[in-house]
Amino acid sequence: MDNNKKKWLYLIVLALIWGSSFILMKKALLGLSPIQVGAFRVLIAAVVLVLIGFKNLKNIHKKQWNHIIVTSFLGTFFPAFLFAFAVQKIDSSVAAILNSLTPLNTLVIGTVLYGFVFGKRQFVGVLIGLIGTVLLILKGAELHPSQDYFYAVFVIVSSIGYAFNVNILKRHLDDLSAMTVTVAQFVLLIVPAVLVIYFTGFFTTFNWEVSSLESFVYVAILAVLGTGVAKVLFNNLVKISTPVFSSSVTYLIPIVAIIWGVWDGERLSVVQIGAAVLIMLGVYLVNGKPKKSVSK
Repeated sequence: MDNNKKKWLYLIVLALIWGSSFILMKKALLGLSPIQVGAFRVLIAAVVLVLIGFKNLKNIHKKQWNHIIVTSFLGTFFPAFLFAFAVQKIDSSVAAILNSLTPLNTLVIGTVLYGFVFGKRQFVGVLIGLIGTVLLILKGAELHPSQDYFYAVFVIVSSIGYAFNVNILKRHLDDLSAMTVTVAQFVLLIVPAVLVIYFTGFFTTFNWEVSSLESFVYVAILAVLGTGVAKVLFNNLVKISTPVFSSSVTYLIPIVAIIWGVWDGERLSVVQIGAAVLIMLGVYLVNGKPKKSVSK
């Protein structure tokens, strides 16, 4: 399969996985706190990835570890907690919608800080997708006025972290395999995740009831698929495409998340369906061929 077909396959699979992550977080939060969901999501994914890919670490040069440290925290660790707190206060579909700001942030950060130059078609695609996102947000706020939209800031901060992550991957770690980068990122996060679990009193306060154990199952699925497997796929996507195309997966994620949300009783309007069509158009336009970046 050539890279053009492969990148679209990765994009669709990632949209399905990450679009389902929001409902999994919502279900996990029924028996666990946001901090516990975030910490266990990182820890379980880290253990699985290290077991299957630890040997890949030998391929990393010493100077590359600095970039991996930054991407591991901005692109994985902090978002795992921020999203858990956000989903506790706003609909899972709304959180996914806000996450669609990532491509715009990627475009801005990539252009200003990393010298990537994107074509007019890509820029238009990002703007159209953003318009669709704004429509979805406004209609969601209208349908759910009781939700605490202060927590939407957590998702926006995460989208900025993701934008830095994808630009750093493309600029500084493009010569490493996706598995190597992913395993390295999670090796660095094992100790912080364990410390968070320990110092938040999990072992002394956790209630081992059926609902809590069910929450663990949801976190495990979220960790293995939504964090571990998806990270490998995403890092591969970054390698075979552009930063903006890679981050455009966040345009498709809301569509999957909204479908899950409707299934779980969240409301969907005709305007939101129309906005989803705009988002799809934005993804198509973002696939335009970029100009070459400036020399390093």
